[in-house]
Amino acid sequence: MTDGLMITKQNFKFLLLATFLLAFTNCKDKGHENTQSVGTEREAAPVRQKADPPPTQAPEGMVWIPSGEFVQGAVPQDKMAMMHEKPAHKIALDGFFMDIHEVTNGQFTRFVEETGYVTVAEREIDWEEMKKQLPQGTPKPHDSILQPGSLVFKKTKSSVPNLYDYSQWWEWKIGASWKHPNGPGTDIEGKENEPVVHIAFEDAEAYCKWAGRRLPTEAEWEYAARADQSNELFFWGSDLDQLSSHANTWEGEFPVNNTKTDGFERRAPVMSYPKNGFGLYDMAGNVWEWTSDWYNTDYYKELALKQAVTKNPKGASRAFNASNPYVQEKVIKGGSFLCSASYCASYRISARMATSPDSGMEHLGFRTVYVPGSN
Repeated sequence: MTDGLMITKQNFKFLLLATFLLAFTNCKDKGHENTQSVGTEREAAPVRQKADPPPTQAPEGMVWIPSGEFVQGAVPQDKMAMMHEKPAHKIALDGFFMDIHEVTNGQFTRFVEETGYVTVAEREIDWEEMKKQLPQGTPKPHDSILQPGSLVFKKTKSSVPNLYDYSQWWEWKIGASWKHPNGPGTDIEGKENEPVVHIAFEDAEAYCKWAGRRLPTEAEWEYAARADQSNELFFWGSDLDQLSSHANTWEGEFPVNNTKTDGFERRAPVMSYPKNGFGLYDMAGNVWEWTSDWYNTDYYKELALKQAVTKNPKGASRAFNASNPYVQEKVIKGGSFLCSASYCASYRISARMATSPDSGMEHLGFRTVYVPGSN
């Protein structure tokens, strides 16, 4: 795309996929087979929670997460751990309130009705901003192509031998947004309790400001997800056979056939599965969730070198991903309805991915946290 060739609708779809999906760190990029830790392997330690009471009554729909210490990152027995989940490192956190479930379509609707907010996916595309994230010299597409929209998942008709090529199951759809999650002709009527999606980082922050909340840090999210499961892979333990009864994920051959053993093919209503030890729902699967942290591939290594407990970390001071030089990325957590053992086992507690702040997708939402006097 740097040789001056005219961009057609067909190759503009590729351009958009490059813009948004290269920002979304592929589950396979880090390699499940690459399980050796960088630096000193830190043994998993018990989660230490203090019995500090909440400073005030819990806001509606939130629970208190008490202060404590835990080891962030992949547990030693995790055979599917990726390199960017290592080395594990000690974290100490103050207490905070957290939404018991992902922000829903119904909640986001109230926000939009009160504020008139327009999400990134609904706005006219700013070519001057987009081209900053593309190779120098990329020509501007025709205005008829450069229209508001978002990325929507599409199943393939046959097996996909190359799971690195994620353009095979993502499609840019003009008109796709939180109101039309699967594109034009779809809506959220009757889906008020499903998680809102096609949410860019800016959209999530705008909602937080309206609600008097903020996004969780990556450490807060992982601590809240782990709850009392110190050495386990998942929030319910380490038994993969319980996956379908505890999370909305992809079951069957990805991305061809979803057997829907867990009851859903795409998004499930919040609270459809058991809660974790803190009383939080959907801390695995359903939709990915934004955190406030910049994604930096060296961040865990830097924390581990301290060989000490890091207090209330706010994430890396800058974004860095050598494999994706054109965009800055934020950490997302929790996995989604597209995660499968063969492609993306991100229903694990330590799993983390990265995506561009201006990216909204069909499986990306958020939840909020609240600390009285500090948000």
